[in-house]
Amino acid sequence: MTTGLRIYNLFPLLAGSVDRWIADLPRIAAMGFDWIYVNPFHYPGFSGSLYAIKDLDRLHPVVQGDSPDTPDTLLRRFTTAAERAGLRVMLDLVVNHTAKDAILAEGKPDWYRRDDDGTLYSPRAVNPDDPEDVTIWGDLAELDYSNAETLNDQIAYWQAYVARMATLGFAGFRCDAAYQVAAEVWSPLIEAARKVRADSVFAAETLGCTVEQVADLAGAGFDYLFNSAKWWDFEAPWLYEQYDLFRPIAPSIAFPENHDTERLIAELGEPADKAADWYRLRLAFCAVFSSGLAITQGYEYGFAERLNVVDTQPEAWDRQRATAAFDLSSFVAEVNRMKASLPALNKEGAQTVLREAIDGPLVVARFDDDVAEQAASAVVYAVNPRETAAAPVRVVELLNGLPVAGPVTDVTPVTGQGKPLGPDAEIVLPARSLQALSVGLQG
Repeated sequence: MTTGLRIYNLFPLLAGSVDRWIADLPRIAAMGFDWIYVNPFHYPGFSGSLYAIKDLDRLHPVVQGDSPDTPDTLLRRFTTAAERAGLRVMLDLVVNHTAKDAILAEGKPDWYRRDDDGTLYSPRAVNPDDPEDVTIWGDLAELDYSNAETLNDQIAYWQAYVARMATLGFAGFRCDAAYQVAAEVWSPLIEAARKVRADSVFAAETLGCTVEQVADLAGAGFDYLFNSAKWWDFEAPWLYEQYDLFRPIAPSIAFPENHDTERLIAELGEPADKAADWYRLRLAFCAVFSSGLAITQGYEYGFAERLNVVDTQPEAWDRQRATAAFDLSSFVAEVNRMKASLPALNKEGAQTVLREAIDGPLVVARFDDDVAEQAASAVVYAVNPRETAAAPVRVVELLNGLPVAGPVTDVTPVTGQGKPLGPDAEIVLPARSLQALSVGLQG
């Protein structure tokens, strides 16, 4: 069975030097992850931002630490140690922009988009609800791939880079703002990595873009997209509509928070005990909703300080770890164990809402086939996001007419433990909880 990615996001400024990354590998592996994703770790430009890269041949000072070794030596040491721990490593591939003071901008000025006055153009975003609200990233310079005279050289440059990273042991690439770069640019980069490592995985960051922009990437060869489950309210229909639109393009990865968002505990504003319930619910939901799952470093301890691509420092790890709101490491491990063991949770198969969350729990069946009627198994999950316990419901009512042919097993992380359930068994969902059942089908 092919399993979806289970990703731990190691944030370089929080994680510290490469030596500290290596020391943390056993803890990460013990939680059941099989991938580590690392945000940009190269030498930054004048702003100091991880995403404003100046020099791809040097490491960020925090990442280099006190080591006298070359960047390539350090990175190879890390990927080798990760592989020994059963973890593959994914890096952040940023090809849509560089720092304004990047070495590339000095050497290849004709590769960049320009403002009307000839200066380097900074990427920007317009608030769709207020066209006058424009965010401009003044430390960044946007690369221009529309010039046929320079396109082949640009592609060759990035091909050499991804091939080098693959040679150093990086098995995956999270492609930043993938929708801002055409599929005809991505395809040769993906091909170049797979010439070095045939098993290279490419995940497209497509958050906030339109359906048309995602569709434009369909032919590029991406293995995964990132979905928007983090922002779902457990009621509105858009999440499952988006799921059906995007799954023919590529399976997706869900996350309860990421390096761009507030920490979940800060958003909730809840006491630690209630916040921990929400953390468990959000993580379990992301695990059952899509093929891939990702958490950001510190989620397991309820870290409250938002990550900052300029200002976060490794001391924040020690400080927050000492005062952690809770420790969900064992729960994370149980979620990953459940996810890795069930075919329906590792394929972007059909999903059917069996019961709306109106006067009871939301109940959804996720199948191990693109067509529900042809599925051999399903995971039926019930979600109670409310503050009060759900009323008792019999298993047969949860299954709501599914063609059950095999056993029904409770696979809920921690509490399920593979218990068989008869049709008359009753389930009561505690407040802010998720129940998962594995179901054999006639398909």
